[in-house]
Amino acid sequence: MTDYVIRRLLLFVPMAIGIVIVTFCLLLLIPGDPAAVLLGQDATPEGIATLREALGLNDPWYIRLGSYFANLLRGDMGYSIFQSAPVSDIILGRLGATIELAVVALLISIVFGVTLGVLAANRQGGIVDAIAMLIAQIGISMPVYWLALLLMLGFAVHLGWLPAIGREEPLISALGMALTGNVQPLLDSLAHIALPAVSLALNSAAIISRLVRTSMLEVLREDFVRTAKAKGVRRGTVIWRHALRNALLPVVSVIGLRFGALLGGAILTETIFAWPGLGQLTISAISQRDLPLIQGIVLTFALIYASVTLLVDLLYAAVDPRIRLR
Repeated sequence: MTDYVIRRLLLFVPMAIGIVIVTFCLLLLIPGDPAAVLLGQDATPEGIATLREALGLNDPWYIRLGSYFANLLRGDMGYSIFQSAPVSDIILGRLGATIELAVVALLISIVFGVTLGVLAANRQGGIVDAIAMLIAQIGISMPVYWLALLLMLGFAVHLGWLPAIGREEPLISALGMALTGNVQPLLDSLAHIALPAVSLALNSAAIISRLVRTSMLEVLREDFVRTAKAKGVRRGTVIWRHALRNALLPVVSVIGLRFGALLGGAILTETIFAWPGLGQLTISAISQRDLPLIQGIVLTFALIYASVTLLVDLLYAAVDPRIRLR
């Protein structure tokens, strides 16, 4: 296991370097003069020249790439033009909200998707199977932004059960307060995160449920399942303890991929629900053409996704020892 972990970590290094290079090239691929694009049509030649010098655009690309690498090693991701603050500080101030939303949405999708998939496989061809797959098909087909608007209209506007926008105390802090006896901040935090998390989770839950159903149907045909049934083991024990444990192996890698999809979907969801995370920051940076900030956000998303993929590979190897031999 140690050798496998070392190999995966060594492979992560060139992948991270490649991510940095691709992110840097985004600035080079912008048509025209980036300084002129940033300053707009009313820019003066003097203003363009000053901004080019400030951004280091007068240097050759390889010197700029080397400076970008050197700055990243020091934790410097550049300086936001419109927010007048270091990009790393801006991103760190918003990263927690995005991670919180993505993790809660992932937990919802796992619980809902696995449960739905197991029920569908256990009642293959029946009414439960048909309803479960209908729900999964709706979840896959419905765009995230459309579902978010429907949930907001139904539960916030018409019923008034949940708040439509904003974020309260971070969940970690709210949980700490709840342990001391102050439960209200936790209830407020859960109420504010409910709609964006559910709207973000439905698509992933639908994909996971279909994958779990397919995997469960294959495992239920295995000899060890028939042997457990022949020994008189209860059906619930066979399903949840024996079959599900083996059926979840191919699902583990998909869960990691879905986390990356949740980060991407957070851009629209956070904008709709005014959730103060990186998604809302991305829209703001794009509308302002704040290239250093856009570059930092893209790099952050890519590195998080790569790190989650690495973690899933290590987890898969821990669950299935055969992976370590490859």
